[in-house]
Amino acid sequence: MKKSYLLIAIGITSIAFIGMQKSGVEKIEKYFAKNVHVKHAAGALAGKTGAPGDANCTQCHSGQTQDGTAQHTFTVLEGLNPITNYVPGNTYNVSLQLATHDVKEGFEAIVLDTQNDAMAGSFTGNNGVGTQIVSAGGKDYATHTSGSNSSSNQFWIWEWTAPATNVGPVKFYVASAKANGNGNNSGDVIFLSQHILGVNTSSITENTQDNFNFIAGYSQEANKVFLTFNTLTVGNMYFNLVDLTGKSVFTYDLGESVIGENDEQIALPKSLESGIYLVHFFVGNKAMSSQIMVK
Repeated sequence: MKKSYLLIAIGITSIAFIGMQKSGVEKIEKYFAKNVHVKHAAGALAGKTGAPGDANCTQCHSGQTQDGTAQHTFTVLEGLNPITNYVPGNTYNVSLQLATHDVKEGFEAIVLDTQNDAMAGSFTGNNGVGTQIVSAGGKDYATHTSGSNSSSNQFWIWEWTAPATNVGPVKFYVASAKANGNGNNSGDVIFLSQHILGVNTSSITENTQDNFNFIAGYSQEANKVFLTFNTLTVGNMYFNLVDLTGKSVFTYDLGESVIGENDEQIALPKSLESGIYLVHFFVGNKAMSSQIMVK
């Protein structure tokens, strides 16, 4: 009989011990989860932009990514003037502003060339306007600081030094997070956008431009841009639509061109406002431009 009581007592003690262990593990897991989340308020982990080879912020925040074209006001500036083409070796200010806000918000951005998805140039942070640089795998990522991730922050600015040589068009990949500040990964929204910057067209000879016979037109019925051009080489094609303030409002990757005459159609977003826009079109590192009226 004493043996039975002893076995029951040992069993109860073991269950209690296991329960305490499980409770402790749960507390430790919650502690680490919460503190990892808090740590990210001081800047995103590298490699969360949605760029080729990168993950995105949903690894730490729940939910699906959303199109950030309307959410991100992204501008590359030379002095106070927005640009759509870079000069190799020059340094520019890059500005990002969110259209809507939440309790907490942050971002991460990278710029890659469109030929090899390699880092294009370098970034420099500016703590005074809430940015810092994190690096991984030979790539620079611009991200927010601990003092610039609240809803009171209006914009972020950092510096980009363009590649020393002409690498053709480059593409900025931007991810932003709007968080509700509940200390968990739920209830947050992640936005992704891409922004193409061409090379200063003065580096392209007039004779080379003439060979393209580039024509861009807009159809109101189809809400499409129609492109016609000739090329003697094969190259990746990128379409970038820019408004008159210099803001990139829509980008599209069309794949590779063919030698000879090319005809392409690009459907525009229905949300695009009527007005005059500049079409910047790239075939490899060759640039073409035209103006269209969207109605």
